[in-house]
Amino acid sequence: MGRTSESNPSSPDAAEAGRADVMVVGAGLAGLWLTRELSRSGLGVTLVDHKRDLTQGVHTTGIFVRRTLEDFPLPEDCLGSPVRDVSLYSPGRRRLDLSSPHDEFRVGLMPRLYATLLDECRRDGVDVRLGTRFEGLTPGADGRLEAQLRGDDRTTTHTARFLVGADGATSRVAAALGLSENREWIVGVEEVLRGVPLEGPPCFHCVIDPAIAPGYLAWIVHDGHEVHLGVGGYAARFDPWPALEQFRQWAGSVVDLRRAELIEKRGGRIPVGGVLPKLACPLGLLVGDAAGAVSPLTAGGLDPCLRMTQQAAGVIQRHLAGDAGALSHYDGRLFRAKFRSRLWMRWGLRTVRSRWLLEAACGMLRVWPLRRVAEHVFFGRGSFPDAEAE
Repeated sequence: MGRTSESNPSSPDAAEAGRADVMVVGAGLAGLWLTRELSRSGLGVTLVDHKRDLTQGVHTTGIFVRRTLEDFPLPEDCLGSPVRDVSLYSPGRRRLDLSSPHDEFRVGLMPRLYATLLDECRRDGVDVRLGTRFEGLTPGADGRLEAQLRGDDRTTTHTARFLVGADGATSRVAAALGLSENREWIVGVEEVLRGVPLEGPPCFHCVIDPAIAPGYLAWIVHDGHEVHLGVGGYAARFDPWPALEQFRQWAGSVVDLRRAELIEKRGGRIPVGGVLPKLACPLGLLVGDAAGAVSPLTAGGLDPCLRMTQQAAGVIQRHLAGDAGALSHYDGRLFRAKFRSRLWMRWGLRTVRSRWLLEAACGMLRVWPLRRVAEHVFFGRGSFPDAEAE
């Protein structure tokens, strides 16, 4: 179905006027996926991101779980090798090996994935504006929004019928729309390495140690292609980059880092307070980290990101088509009610600081049936509730 110049900002008239049906701020996974879905539905979309090159400054390790891989058509050439094995280490470095009969994880080659999705958006006629910051918005005429965008040292005004915040844990769009904002997060940093030999099958190594990763964990992810070496925790309780260097010294006893080549450093905030209660209003909504769409227990964000983004695409289409009740189905309170137990476990991780208590807890995981709890955390298919409201 063809699109008119009114709803297609790639046409000369629409692009010159800076008009769109939907403006998406943020071109991470959530923003790119949503933009592609909306554009293919016939809506005119403007995509805005402050970065000039989406392959630089990637924040996420990019771990996709089995449930995501089964439900979403991710490009095969943007994924690493399947991983079935996890090794969990206590603060004293006692090791618990877990293995699944299924291919549980694949690490996304995130720069390539972002570039692939961006190319698809451009081919679909999306008005892409990189190197551009969202500054704020005011109500415009005919029910449209007027968004102030700054790029090339000047501020311009662009209009849209609807605004989407896909702009991360500290979303400017959330503040501009008066929606809920993230108040709890951890900070994660990591190095991406090449040239590390793989001994045995691909494996995720996870270390619980409040000295180097307070409130979260440290990790070594080796899938045979790249190694991700990282730490995460509450920012007020550790200095991330020195903690990573300290962890690197021990990591050399697990994987051979002598010839490792550093190809990238990553870092960023990860919201862990759960899905935010107020996600939408008649003027716009939030997706991805901006919506708190991250498991509060594991801090895994890619599965909830895609599930909530897919739902958001349908909600936006119905809302712009005149369905007055469409936005009521995109309510964060419906999500939060489904994982109170995970929020309590997040409270436990945040609160417990004793190495001895954590050592004892890790020891208990070696005993059935608590070992099944560990297997469920890493391999369970219910790490995040289904997005569709009941």
